[in-house]
Amino acid sequence: MRNHTITTFLLLGLTDDPQLKVVAFNFLFLTYMLSVIGNLTIISLTIVDPQLKTPMYYFLQNFSFLEIAFTSACIPRYLYNLSKGDNTITYNSCVTEIFFIDLFAVTEFFLLAIMSYDRYVAICKPLHYVTIMNSRVCRRLVLCCWAAGFFIVFPPFTLDLNLEFCDSNVIDHFFCDVYPLLKISCSETWLIEQIVIVCAVLSFVMTLLCVVLSYMYIIRTILQFPSAKQRKKAFSTCSSHMIVISITYGSCIFIYVKPSSKDSMAINKGVSVLTTSIAPMLNPFIYSLRNKQVKQAFSNTINRIAFSLKN
Repeated sequence: MRNHTITTFLLLGLTDDPQLKVVAFNFLFLTYMLSVIGNLTIISLTIVDPQLKTPMYYFLQNFSFLEIAFTSACIPRYLYNLSKGDNTITYNSCVTEIFFIDLFAVTEFFLLAIMSYDRYVAICKPLHYVTIMNSRVCRRLVLCCWAAGFFIVFPPFTLDLNLEFCDSNVIDHFFCDVYPLLKISCSETWLIEQIVIVCAVLSFVMTLLCVVLSYMYIIRTILQFPSAKQRKKAFSTCSSHMIVISITYGSCIFIYVKPSSKDSMAINKGVSVLTTSIAPMLNPFIYSLRNKQVKQAFSNTINRIAFSLKN
């Protein structure tokens, strides 16, 4: 990042109150550990259990990896700042944090869209599901998610590298984010802001449209099932994914579609805590508690471990 005067940024964090900082540290540390443990559990189960060797759980495995990566890109750094009382962050660290947070977030959007398509094929074209969603196709779809995330994030990121900072180095957030960074830059940021908006809307609208279309066809197909038992079973296979989609897209709509103002910054920080800490912690529980196969796989794994220890 080209700059001649300022060498570090100062992150304001969530609060200035020392007591609230202790509460924030304990809360974020707990949610981060639960998130990592929960998502690692999902990844491990989908790898070792034969019953979970299906496209749906392959995508869930990748989604859990993204959740770990996304929350790890920002929460550990803020926990370090809280523990040391040092809110500074270097240019390189800040730029790296922005790049990976945005990359993981955008890739997650595309993966959620692919997971919606997977449910569409499973319910609307069940006889062709194995043929359409074979392992080769699944790997390519996941690779396309990463590629799409990279090519959407990279153009505005390269422009961010040319920003200059003259007067202020204070970022009003608990992690490095594009918009707070643009606010303190003394460079002309209009073009970057427009490109960021276009890239954000492009990824958001494209993936949301895919999700909505998939579930429109899914709901129409389910309502045509003859028995209530079949309809209930079909809805149950989609319920976890629908809850995760609601949390992810709902929080992003609140932050980015709602006009930003100085008074709403505290609320936006709270929603950011939801997306970066609470949601990654809840998602493994949403998928496991509402999914009989995952619960059965977890039970089988525990029994195998207990049996091994006895022998």
